[in-house]
Amino acid sequence: MNSTNHSSTGNTNLNPEERRGPECAPPQSKAAPEPTAPPAIRTTACDYDNPIDYDHPYPSMAQFADFLALHYDANRTRCAYYRNLRLIQEHFSSDPAALTEAHLRDYFLLVKLKKHWKPKTIRQAVAAAKMFFVDLLGHRDFTVFSQIRTKDHDTLPAVLTREQVIALLAFIRLRRYRTPLKLIYCCGLRLSECLGLTIHDILGKENKLLIRNSKGHKDRVVPLPTSMYKELRRYWAFHRHPLLLFPNVGRGDNDPKVLAARMHQATGPMPHSSLQRLLVLARKKLNIPAASPHSLRHSFATHLLEAGAHLHMIQKLLGHKQITTTMVYLHLTHQSTQDALRLMDQLCQGLPR
Repeated sequence: MNSTNHSSTGNTNLNPEERRGPECAPPQSKAAPEPTAPPAIRTTACDYDNPIDYDHPYPSMAQFADFLALHYDANRTRCAYYRNLRLIQEHFSSDPAALTEAHLRDYFLLVKLKKHWKPKTIRQAVAAAKMFFVDLLGHRDFTVFSQIRTKDHDTLPAVLTREQVIALLAFIRLRRYRTPLKLIYCCGLRLSECLGLTIHDILGKENKLLIRNSKGHKDRVVPLPTSMYKELRRYWAFHRHPLLLFPNVGRGDNDPKVLAARMHQATGPMPHSSLQRLLVLARKKLNIPAASPHSLRHSFATHLLEAGAHLHMIQKLLGHKQITTTMVYLHLTHQSTQDALRLMDQLCQGLPR
């Protein structure tokens, strides 16, 4: 998601009757204060800078930052590609423009055979290097990029049972952390999608949740359970932030009034690490092998499939571009395993002993 700054707010569907609370009341003063511009509020948990603004150790890297700015809209993508070039530069401690094809071959042998980078990470590093050496510098004679082959490992995502989900959420006692995790599970959201929600994305009367500028710069609408909508209203009524649904808690006094005032004035959403660390602690205490915020999204899809939901409907809810991405949950459903076991038992019946 791109970083988006907002400085004005309108009416919200979330809690229109309670928008004006003590924090929103105008100051009681005879002399009107001079108007000041409200602070810009970002809606992304990670505010990625444009690599153009970096301090570049070599002119070629500054040229690459300009090249990335022309090719990609998302700062996150620009930062990822620039970081891969910086790793190459730091490894050889020299201007990357001066490297030869032999240097690159040695580098990718190192990350593949010694550092054991994952296939997806290697492919991204190759794409960044190819963009720099071939597209920018014009080294059309470099053949090393076509020689690198990586294959994804066929691993299944971690999925929790309903009992494990309930136990995890019950372990997290603070509502300001439990509520976003519940929303991730109830609506199948990505972590960044959840924490980036604004009060304008909650369509309570229609029981809908609007996900803006998600992965691939796409928008989608997902159903919002009534019970979850009511909980979001109660959550927002505590801090009454003018834009964000899950504002950054920050550090300081945990007194409810002080905490609410701090959240009300936040200029960004809750960071990803807050929820990630909590779930790591919870799963260790509960002796659950693997659990993360994304595991809740996988569990949402698997539990819906077990309940009889159509695969194409789950694809739409998750925002998957390809149905093949969604089909992985067919391997995780308990119902599919039971159906296969029943059919296999029937095949075994009547066979000679």
